[in-house]
Amino acid sequence: MTMRIHTVAVIGSGTMGAGIAEVAASNGHQVLVYDIASDAVVRAIEGIRTRLESRVARGKLSSEASEKIVARLLPVNDIQALAAADLVIEAASERLEVKKALFKQLGDICPPQTLLTSNTSSISITAVAAEVRHPERVAGLHFFNPAPVMKLVEVVSGLGTSTEVADLLCELALNWGKQPVRCQSTPGFIVNRVARPFYSEAWRALEENVAPAQDIDAALREGGAFPMGPLELTDLIGQDVNFAVTCSVFNAFWQERRFLPSLVQQELVLGGRFGKKTGQGVYDWHSERPAAQWLEPVGVTFSPTTIAKRSDGVTEIDEVLLVETTGETAQSLALRLNSPVVVVDRMDGDAVVIAAAASNPHSATQKAIYHLQQQGKRVLQSADYPGLLIWRTVAMIINEALDALQKGVASEQDIDTAMRLGVNYPVGPIAWGERLGWQRLLILLENLQRHYGEERYRPCSLLRQRALLESSYES
Repeated sequence: MTMRIHTVAVIGSGTMGAGIAEVAASNGHQVLVYDIASDAVVRAIEGIRTRLESRVARGKLSSEASEKIVARLLPVNDIQALAAADLVIEAASERLEVKKALFKQLGDICPPQTLLTSNTSSISITAVAAEVRHPERVAGLHFFNPAPVMKLVEVVSGLGTSTEVADLLCELALNWGKQPVRCQSTPGFIVNRVARPFYSEAWRALEENVAPAQDIDAALREGGAFPMGPLELTDLIGQDVNFAVTCSVFNAFWQERRFLPSLVQQELVLGGRFGKKTGQGVYDWHSERPAAQWLEPVGVTFSPTTIAKRSDGVTEIDEVLLVETTGETAQSLALRLNSPVVVVDRMDGDAVVIAAAASNPHSATQKAIYHLQQQGKRVLQSADYPGLLIWRTVAMIINEALDALQKGVASEQDIDTAMRLGVNYPVGPIAWGERLGWQRLLILLENLQRHYGEERYRPCSLLRQRALLESSYES
């Protein structure tokens, strides 16, 4: 298929639809903007005009360019007018039955060469295209919010999508200054699938009273190098939106336990506490957010007399062992090693999370804290939780990325690119796994699975294969 895209139609004039329309118009396309509520289209175009005027005021855009962009936005009241489009991008309701009916109608209205795409974040493109004439032209074109700013676009192929159509959409995204990644139609595609553990592990920690919300967020943000904590991020996304995506992925995977929704999040949604947009979610957005409970500096009274690093990575601090987590609780290690134990999470940057065995003498735990603080670390203490907060979250993200890779959802490079650009992870999950060590990740997940007795933490086959290869290289 060879064609040039001149006219773009956008269906839906909400936040995403307006953002996509702005992107297309800014790149020289005439844009037909359609919504079943015609007044919503007018508001959307006025909103785009206001954003562009703000850029003009800040010297980011010329007044002439702004006027030209707005002039390319044409409100449409009759869906039949979309027959003139070379490309249709649907950004309407996230309900399969609505999308199927709409795309069937578009298939009848638009000529066979018109590309029909959906901005859906998790609904099957194969299902959307099932009743469309010429389903080879139907694909996913998933932008991220805000569309004018975010670089990533997931180009999603259903069973019927032609390679030529996917190629053309990738080329178009590049021309629009975006970074396309290719993936197959599977629940959640790349980003909304691989990112689920980032949220679900935080909800589990909150449910099990491991630490208060602000400590969980601080651990992932300042100890794990994520741009935001998972709970504060769900408040910004909207608890209703995030919960709906989790439920969609969970049900699409036949209730796979890795994607189990949170009862705590469900309660927030049922109570209308959607986060920042309603003023109340995990946090109260009308007042100052509570600060993380960093431990106060420990006095020299607890200064150790001897410190020794062992070959197995354990640090002996007088009578206490400082152990980087491998998915066992501090108490189970203390019983097995017959010694006081403090388990430590990842130590990226100057922040660290610890958990102490309940049987530890107070002085032993204080010595470990003093040692970490003397290294310039700010310390958060959580309940004795296997895998703590950072390691188990990162391990689950990497495990999910490998599972998606093994099942042909996307290439290794596209998975890593998607997670860096789509949700601003500090590094792509598969590159992260290579850096952290496959054997270490495998052991941690096996210990979590053993502790909980749940399939949720089962290591995927590809992780086991990579751990074996890593072991053979080392030997």
